[in-house]
Amino acid sequence: MLPERRGDLLPSSARNMDTIRVAVVGAGLAGLSTAVCLLALRPHCSVTVLSDKRSPDTTSDVAAGVLIPHAFPETPIHKQKQWFRETFEHLSAIASSAEAADAGVHLVSGLKDGGGVILTRRVEDLWELHQNFDIVVNCSGLGSRELAGDSTVLPVRGQVLQVQAPWVKHFIRDGSGLTYIYPGAFHVTLGGTRQEGDWSLTPDADISQDILSRCCALEPSLRRAYNLKEKVGLRPYRPGLRLQTELLSRDGRRLPVVHHYGHGAGGFSVHWGTALEAVRLVSECVQALRSPARSSKL
Repeated sequence: MLPERRGDLLPSSARNMDTIRVAVVGAGLAGLSTAVCLLALRPHCSVTVLSDKRSPDTTSDVAAGVLIPHAFPETPIHKQKQWFRETFEHLSAIASSAEAADAGVHLVSGLKDGGGVILTRRVEDLWELHQNFDIVVNCSGLGSRELAGDSTVLPVRGQVLQVQAPWVKHFIRDGSGLTYIYPGAFHVTLGGTRQEGDWSLTPDADISQDILSRCCALEPSLRRAYNLKEKVGLRPYRPGLRLQTELLSRDGRRLPVVHHYGHGAGGFSVHWGTALEAVRLVSECVQALRSPARSSKL
C-alpha cells in the first residue's frame, strides 16, 4: 500500500494546489514514454512512475527493439500510421542527436531530468492511489489482468539469445519474422518465439538451441558468437490496444484512470505515438478536474 500522507510520494516542488499529481503504473517502454511525454507537454503535472520491476528486469529489456510497422486489427489504419510516424520521427531525432550513443537509457534519463520520480513499488489496486494522486495512467501490461480486471490481455512468450558477435553489423530477418538477427549497441539479439498463453519465464534449453540453429542457418558466422545469454519476456497481447479513460468511483470519491496497454509485439513500433495519445487523454482529465461542471460529469 502507498503511504496515506498526501506528500509522501511527491517531491516538495510538486506539493502545490495548482499541480495535478499523476501516477504512471509500469516502468516498461509504454510507462516511461508516457511519463516523459507528460513532463514535456503538461508542465503543471507532477509525474511519479510506480513499478515493482525496473530495467533491466522488464519485458522491454528483452525485446529486440526494432522499428517495424505492426498491425493492430481493431485500430483504424490512419491512427496506426500516425502512431508509427510519430514514433519514427521521435527516434530519428534521437539517432541524429548528440544523445544517439546513449539512446538505450534516453527514456530514464529524460524522466529524471524533467523532474519526474521513479519508485520501486508494487501496486495491488489502482484505487489505493487515490489518496496521493489526481490521475493514474495504467501502463502495467499483463498486470492489467488484475489491476484493470481485463481477462483479454494475455502473454505471448518470447525467448531470445543475447550474444557477442561484434562483426555482425546488419540485421537479418526471415519472411515470417520468427527468426531474426538484430545487432544492437551492446549485443546481438537472436530470436525468437511466439508462444501464446505461456507464462513461463524460465529459459528452455531446447528452444535456445533451436534459435541458435535457425540463426546460424541465416548467418553461419554466428557459430563463433560468444557470451550467450538466454532471455525470456512476456509480450502483453490484447485483441485491441487499449487507450481509454475510465473513472473509478467509491464512496463519492473519483479517480480518473487512463489505460495505455496491450501493445503485444508492437510496442517499440508505436510507443511514442501511443504515449502522445495517452497524454491527450490525461489532458482531458486535467481539464475536467479544473472545471467543476465537467468534473461532475466524469
